[in-house]
Amino acid sequence: MGDSTERTDRLREEQRTDISMAHRMQRFVEALQLRITKRLADYEPETRFQVDEWERPGGGGGRTAVIEGGDVFEKGGVNTSAVHGELPARMAKALEVEQAPFFATGLSLVVHPRSPYVPTVHANFRYFALGEDLMDPDDQWFGGGADLTPYYPTLQDAQHFHRVWKDVCDTHSQVADYEAFKQQCDEYFYLSHRKEARGIGGLFYDYLRGEPERTFHFSRDAGRAFLRSYLPILERHKDRSYGERERRYQTHRRGRYVEFNLLFDRGTKFGIETDGRTESILMSLPPEVHWSYDWTPEPDTPEARAQWFFTARDWLELDEEDAPSVMEA
Repeated sequence: MGDSTERTDRLREEQRTDISMAHRMQRFVEALQLRITKRLADYEPETRFQVDEWERPGGGGGRTAVIEGGDVFEKGGVNTSAVHGELPARMAKALEVEQAPFFATGLSLVVHPRSPYVPTVHANFRYFALGEDLMDPDDQWFGGGADLTPYYPTLQDAQHFHRVWKDVCDTHSQVADYEAFKQQCDEYFYLSHRKEARGIGGLFYDYLRGEPERTFHFSRDAGRAFLRSYLPILERHKDRSYGERERRYQTHRRGRYVEFNLLFDRGTKFGIETDGRTESILMSLPPEVHWSYDWTPEPDTPEARAQWFFTARDWLELDEEDAPSVMEA
C-alpha cells in the first residue's frame, strides 16, 4: 500500500516528457465524453445522441454530442473542443495575459431533464496554455467545476452532490480546496440582477497554475466523479409524476439559467470571442422556457419554499429539519 501511495504521489509531481500536458488533457476529455454519453444513453433507448465533428477556421475543432426529445432528457449535450491559434486581443485583455499563440481544450456538459423534479446539471473541465511550445508553455492553467440547478430542491440531493465534490477535493488537498472552490461557485453562479443563486452550487475553480501534474490528476478525478454526483439524484426523482403547475414552474426557473448563460458565463463569451461553433456554444440553453412579468409564487407552496434553497448555504452542515420541505409526498 505504501509503495502504491508513493507511486501515485510521484505521478502527480513529475511532469511527463513524452507528451504535452495539452494533449494529455485533450485525450482525457475526449475519453470522458464517450464515458458520459454512453452512460446517459442508457436512459434513452429510443433516443440517440446526435454527434457532430466540427473544425474551427483559426485552428482546431471539436466534437458535439447532443440529445433532444427524450423521455428522461429533454435536451442535453456533452461537448469537447481543442482549439488553437493566435489569442484575440480582446481575450488577451480579458484574461490579463499577453497576446500569444494559445491552446485550449476541455469538456462542457449541460443536461436539462424533462421532469421538473430532476435538476438541471452543468459541468466543465478545461485546460489553457500560452506559447509556441506546448511541451514547455509560457503559461498554463486548469479550470472547471460542476453545479446543480434544481427546480424542486431537497437537502438530500444538495448534500449528496456537494459530498461527492468534497471527497474529490479532499483526495487532492494539495491543489484542491473544497471550501474555496464552493465559495467561488457560489459567487460565480450568482444572478446579481435577481439577487439569488442560479441553483445550489457545487464547485468552481479557474486559473489553477503551478503543480500541473497534481492539478491534472485532480481535474481527471473530478471529471470521472460527475456521473456519481448526478445519477443517484436522477434515479431518485425521474419517475415521479408531475402536472402542468410543476412544468410551468420549471420553465420559469429555466429563465434564470438562460439569463446567466447569456449575461455572465465566461465559457459562452470565450467561445464567441474565439470564433467557436455557435451551435455548440449555445447548446446549453434549455429547449423550453418562459418569462412572466413580475411573477411570484403563492405563499406556502412548494414553489415558494423552493426559494429558500437559492441562497448560498453550508449544505453539509445542515440537518433535515433545517430545510423546508419542497417535494410533495
